[in-house]
Amino acid sequence: MAHEYLFIRWLKDPFGEGGGYLQFLSLGVVSNFREGFVTDQKVDIKALKAKAIEFRKQILSMINAAGSGHPGGSLSAVEILTSLYFVKLRHRSSQPQWEDRDRLIISKGHASPVVYAVLAGCGYFPQEELATFRKLGSRLQGHVHRKVPGVELNTGSLGQGLSVANGIALGAKLKKKDLKAYCLLGDGEIQEGSIWEAAMSAAHYKLNNVCAIVDYNKVQENGFVKDIMDLEPLAEKWKSFGWDVVEVDGHDFTQIIDALNKFDAAKKPYVIIAHTVKGKGVSFMEGACKWHGKAPNKDELNAGLKELLSQEG
Repeated sequence: MAHEYLFIRWLKDPFGEGGGYLQFLSLGVVSNFREGFVTDQKVDIKALKAKAIEFRKQILSMINAAGSGHPGGSLSAVEILTSLYFVKLRHRSSQPQWEDRDRLIISKGHASPVVYAVLAGCGYFPQEELATFRKLGSRLQGHVHRKVPGVELNTGSLGQGLSVANGIALGAKLKKKDLKAYCLLGDGEIQEGSIWEAAMSAAHYKLNNVCAIVDYNKVQENGFVKDIMDLEPLAEKWKSFGWDVVEVDGHDFTQIIDALNKFDAAKKPYVIIAHTVKGKGVSFMEGACKWHGKAPNKDELNAGLKELLSQEG
């Protein structure tokens, strides 16, 4: 069966200040033209979709075995993290502390199941270790931390990650390092004032090497985001703080990768608002706040795995 590939073309800087970016289209060969890091690679959308399904199965299985965890916000971020680790990020699983790596801060640290599944899929640690999630003595605990290879920051107390990403980005500029700092944010998380202080700081210091990604699934632990503290108009808020803003379907690989590549031409701090679905891929979890932090039982696990299996092929 023929595979679907992305094709690229060079477009002028969308922000009107020179330069340009790679737009991902269809069927072809993709090159990541970062200065000092040039690789030719095929981006196989079918393979990425297959990985996403496998990661979702692992998320359900890990949380079921542990009896606790956060499935909803892990399932909503699968395509985002898959795009980052398998297409965009400059990283080496064999050298987690490689000095010139891009940094990804998982500010919504409770989404550890998807982080661990993706890191294991990249080879940071054995797949078998996923079975130890939240077990006594395991390094794969409920919120991400730096004892896990590939994790850059201990998180879980929300609202801190963007400030750390800013510090990394500013340090890179001072050291004249060509690296990017990415930060994955939850939508409920950005109700916190510390996020907007960080947003203001990034613009002040002209950190065009920092990229925030909002997993905008519109559901938080105790209800719908709009009912607890409405974020809208969200894009306009970020723009008013001096950021370049792109909105995407957070489950569409082509849109996500295209947005990540526009970041290379940004002259300001850059935010991707990824419109996602809480619990994506498992119909009885989708859009339901009760699955923010609830483990599926055996019957629910089997039903979820069956549904994910039906999405293969």
